[in-house]
Amino acid sequence: MTTTHAPARPIGKAAVGALGALAVATGALESVVTPTLPLLQRELDMSPAEGALLSIVLLVTGALITPIAGKLGDRYGGKRVVVRLMAVVCAGGLVSALAPNLPVLLLGQVLQGAMVGALPLSFILVRAHLPAGESKVAIGVVSGLFVGGAMAGTLAAGPVAEGLSRHWMFALPTFAVIGATVLVHRLMPHDAPRRTDGAGIDWPGLVLLSGTLVTLMLVLGLGADLVAQPLVLLGLVVLLAAFGTGWVAVERRAASPMVDLRMLTRPAVGKSCVLTFLICVGTSAATYLVPQLFAVPTDTYGFGASATAIGFFLLPGALAASLAGPISGIGVRRLGSRAVVTAGVLLMAVGLLGLAAAHTEIWHLVVGKALVALANGLCVTAMVTRTATSVDLGDTGIATGLVLVTRVIGFAVGVQVTGAILTAGTPAGSEIPAESAFVAGFVLAAAVTALSLLVVRTMSKGVKE
Repeated sequence: MTTTHAPARPIGKAAVGALGALAVATGALESVVTPTLPLLQRELDMSPAEGALLSIVLLVTGALITPIAGKLGDRYGGKRVVVRLMAVVCAGGLVSALAPNLPVLLLGQVLQGAMVGALPLSFILVRAHLPAGESKVAIGVVSGLFVGGAMAGTLAAGPVAEGLSRHWMFALPTFAVIGATVLVHRLMPHDAPRRTDGAGIDWPGLVLLSGTLVTLMLVLGLGADLVAQPLVLLGLVVLLAAFGTGWVAVERRAASPMVDLRMLTRPAVGKSCVLTFLICVGTSAATYLVPQLFAVPTDTYGFGASATAIGFFLLPGALAASLAGPISGIGVRRLGSRAVVTAGVLLMAVGLLGLAAAHTEIWHLVVGKALVALANGLCVTAMVTRTATSVDLGDTGIATGLVLVTRVIGFAVGVQVTGAILTAGTPAGSEIPAESAFVAGFVLAAAVTALSLLVVRTMSKGVKE
């Protein structure tokens, strides 16, 4: 049963500013690992596969937390849930800052993943306290500030890690998150719960999906190392199959599933999820391999770039990603979603093949990474728009949630596979992968991306809005 409450008390610019400050701080905290991953691998003696795992655990946690956060926000109010989730994020940031080894750092990143579920709730708060026209502007501002924070984190992480230590690159944005959370708590009025329909949280589904994703990461990340132990590898594969089968069975029978798999039977939603998976596999290869290639010593085939330099080199890609959303929205309205996705897939395949063929100059990597980032933004935005407009209004959250989970799984699979390729391509007694391993990773990602064109051909053009 849906409850009716008095209109929420309007908020002023200070409260919106507090949400904006929170977006900047969380964006910065989320982005510090990517440009400094080679540095972290050296300091913590990580293999490429372990580095790949570190780069994705935050997103995996976010995919699990997001649907639960929405339900908790409906039940207890958005502000209360946002503040508590950000407390978890702050704890994770402090754990990451103090981490002496990889397992503790992974724990910190798992806790930080709660930020992925908290940010959508901040948009719900804006909608609850502002008129429709003003809320759209405020949501755009908060979204833009999150992207800006991510860019700032990308640029600042390297200088902080090299000038102070890797501990401070986590600690400084965490302190900013703590301050912004206090401001939100003081300036944002409470919002009343929106629903009391009795629908519980799908805890069995959450546990089984968590088990499925964790086991999948172990199989992909440790598969190359476990070839000599086939029984252990077989056991992990069997466990993965058991978790996956159990999760599907539970979700199909749950009254209020975390991920409604029945939605996949709708052609528009199912195709969007398949495309999102394939495209994110391709994107993840560039996201992971390019910083690694920048860091390869100059006396081999690399550039010996520092963490600071890598942050600057990645900035054009971040700018391209921030522009992709508006460009994709305009393209979908004028040309339809199929045309935008086709263009994005072709652009990504060209970028990945270009990286495989030409990576001897810094600008080769900068341009290739920017093309892939732009293409990913075009495709994923078009897929989310297509999915949201192909279902009933009440099913929008469920359908787009499926795309979100698929995006994270695609990204995680791509990063782990490319990390395993680098690990397998590292000669015995060396810490530097063979150049052919990078080429193989880029070519494989381009091939997977090109496969998505087979699905794109079956799409309708999409409604032009």
